Amino acid sequence: MAQPKRRWSKARTGLKRSTWKLENKNLVECSHCHEKVESHKVCPVCGYYKGKEVIKMEK
Repeated sequence: MAQPKRRWSKARTGLKRSTWKLENKNLVECSHCHEKVESHKVCPVCGYYKGKEVIKMEK
């Protein structure tokens, strides 16, 4: 099995590990129905994005 040529520093190890953790999704309020939705996504409840109807939702 291949072995690393030299040891990684603690700082480099920390930088690599810093991307492992899960982060909370950035939720914003929908301008049409005021539900919490992910930013830059179409609202799954009403189908609006940036104040325009993008998806026709059946009621």
